[in-house]
Amino acid sequence: MSSFPSQPPVRPVQLAIAGLSSYVAEPTPIAEWAASFQVPDRKDPSKFLDGPMVEKVLGVRSKSWAPEVFQNQEVVTQVAREALANAQISARQVDAVLVVTCSPYQVLLDQDAFYFLKSLQIPDSVVPIQLGAGCAGMARAMQLATQLSAENILIVAYSLSSLYTQTSLYKQNPVHPLGRSLWMSSALFSDGASAVLLRKTGYRGGLAFYSRDSLAFGTEGGFDDPLIHYMGGGALNPPGQAKSEELSCFGMAGDRVKEYYMKGMMLNHQTLLQNRPDYLTAVQKIYTHQASPVLTNGFLNHLIESCAIPRSKFGVNVETYGNLVSTSTVKLLHDDMASGLVQTGDEICISVVGAGPERGAFITRLA
Repeated sequence: MSSFPSQPPVRPVQLAIAGLSSYVAEPTPIAEWAASFQVPDRKDPSKFLDGPMVEKVLGVRSKSWAPEVFQNQEVVTQVAREALANAQISARQVDAVLVVTCSPYQVLLDQDAFYFLKSLQIPDSVVPIQLGAGCAGMARAMQLATQLSAENILIVAYSLSSLYTQTSLYKQNPVHPLGRSLWMSSALFSDGASAVLLRKTGYRGGLAFYSRDSLAFGTEGGFDDPLIHYMGGGALNPPGQAKSEELSCFGMAGDRVKEYYMKGMMLNHQTLLQNRPDYLTAVQKIYTHQASPVLTNGFLNHLIESCAIPRSKFGVNVETYGNLVSTSTVKLLHDDMASGLVQTGDEICISVVGAGPERGAFITRLA
């Protein structure tokens, strides 16, 4: 039994969402993706997995997959511009920027953040903060945002999955310890970009919390698996050295991902209940990370049945777009705003878990 607290401390959120934007590609049917990618069939290497088999294994019917589009950094820049326009503020009014990605265009010295701030014409006095975060990136970004004195905070998140995983290394890899299942990363993870402008307003009802779960995972000892294993390309396995390329792949530790997602999401729910007992009914919508159809629907079904909450309270898009990483929840919120399901003044909740491992949730309001 761990001596550490079972629940992370909660911080007040005095930031409201003043502007938001997202972009994903038109969904590519999983059969079309499978025909193009050609995943070798383990039972018969002369054949490839077809769409029905990939869908049976992962549950995704289609995905956002557009390397020819997302190879242009301007796609992400434009999403950020649209968030600023929606917030009706200029780039010169932004005084903090958080860039969230696990698949940057350039890997060193936070060059992505420097590029975006320059393209957006954000003042040189604004310090670029780039977070190397995956599926729980929005929770990490919000937790950090609550600790800043800035008035207008821009969060830019994006996933370039197709650019990273379309290589042959994800089909057959004899070096990576998760080599036989690497194709699942390519099939599940998708391309997407999103941006949120947080503004300090008179709102005082929000909350946020965050945990790495490395010292304690609920009442148990710390969680010891990073969930995503990407061991090449750094100082331990430098580029150009033997095995570096084969180790530079996103490998999912499947059983540990399931374990962490289900318990982590439940711990998030318990912390939310502990601090906002009415949150399930008080907020307009609840957006959970879209890890996979099985995990997402499994957790939501449990919550719906045990708490008697209507399914309309939640959003699901993983079956259509795949795992959009940090953009998954923002895309759900953006779509609901566009359709009028959430409006100015509504409170919303975002609850996520991801590689690291890390997890967290927050409640805020649409300004």
